[in-house]
Amino acid sequence: MGASLGDDDDTTPRELVHFITQQTRFSLLNDILAHPQQLPSMYELEELNPSVSDATVYKHIQKLINAGIVKEVALDDDQRRQDYPWKFYGLTDEGRKFLKAHNLLAAEETLQQIYDTISDKPEKMVKYENAPRPD
Repeated sequence: MGASLGDDDDTTPRELVHFITQQTRFSLLNDILAHPQQLPSMYELEELNPSVSDATVYKHIQKLINAGIVKEVALDDDQRRQDYPWKFYGLTDEGRKFLKAHNLLAAEETLQQIYDTISDKPEKMVKYENAPRPD
């Protein structure tokens, strides 16, 4: 299915909700919402989903990007730092509106509180959380 928020797609809102709430994709969206800046790197998403292969995380993020729910944002070349991530993933404005309209943002604050309680993060993840993000 080519689920998309685009106007030229015949995907119904119900089909898009079903697409978004597939277990892995919904987990990734929750991870984005829970992240302190709501812009995790691919490494952070992979660490937060240890039962899923890195390739699967990447594949589902790409599907969410293609659907117009998630966007990839990157630091400008002059802002990039060695040993730090420079690509991040966050909700598009349209994606946020769609999730809100379908009552899928209700737990956003709770997700952030739960994320804040994670105490056994690898050192690299803490470093990546504190990495510069695009404006």
